[in-house]
Amino acid sequence: MSMRNFLTMTASAGALTAMVAAAPAWADGKLEELKEQGFARVAIANEPPFTAVAADGKVSGAAPDVAREVFKRLGVEDIVASISEYGAMIPGLQAGRHDVITAGLFMKPERCNAVAYSEPILCDAEAFALKKGNPLKLKSYKDIADNPDARIGAPGGGTEEKLALEAGVPRDRVIVVPDGQSGLKMLQDSRIDVYSLPVLSINALVAKANDPSVEVVAPVEGAPVYCDGAAFKKGEEALRDAFDVELAKLKQSGEFAKIIEPYGFSAAAAMSTTREKLCAAK
Repeated sequence: MSMRNFLTMTASAGALTAMVAAAPAWADGKLEELKEQGFARVAIANEPPFTAVAADGKVSGAAPDVAREVFKRLGVEDIVASISEYGAMIPGLQAGRHDVITAGLFMKPERCNAVAYSEPILCDAEAFALKKGNPLKLKSYKDIADNPDARIGAPGGGTEEKLALEAGVPRDRVIVVPDGQSGLKMLQDSRIDVYSLPVLSINALVAKANDPSVEVVAPVEGAPVYCDGAAFKKGEEALRDAFDVELAKLKQSGEFAKIIEPYGFSAAAAMSTTREKLCAAK
């Protein structure tokens, strides 16, 4: 299935877990704590269009915008974000430094075992940024593994790093970079041969750079399509369930699409699958 077809698919009614009953009447301790605090602390990656931080410090992006609206409906007035590398997000959540992760942290079985995910919010595939003309002809992570001269840059602890290593790229040819701007600069300076991020993130990064010497290959051949969700600490499923109730209402009312589709995401894609399916995927 092509990325275009995936992102324009029509959601079937049976695929959406319709949690449209009234929110639980009982008061969850964590939710009450957040209401009293007045905000939820969210972990983000500053990776547009998933997440972004403006020069004035305002947090935006599709994931925080959804979280802000859901929490507002739960009686939590705002969100306060802190930027974190992907590999540090779950440990930070478990240590109590964040109340929730809203950062394009894609659902994988091992992550589902570590955190309590909401139902799907944002879906995307993988992409490569390379030098114009793709001189090493890299269209998949396996292509990188098979070429002893190819070096890939990827976020530390992120999906792209894992996909590269699983494809057989040696550890010394997988270069961890802290953020998108650094990854693009390393590519422009020929310190790496390819930089990998989700399609929307790569497109936003390359469009902003406006550098004709860089091109995009998307989607990456053989790479899966992923969806994220808001990630909560294990043991705080009551808060996650309350979040899911309001998220389902947003999806069914059409407000969800109005929030995420201006960023380039498909509401239909997120509504076509479930947490259960994604957490069970190999």
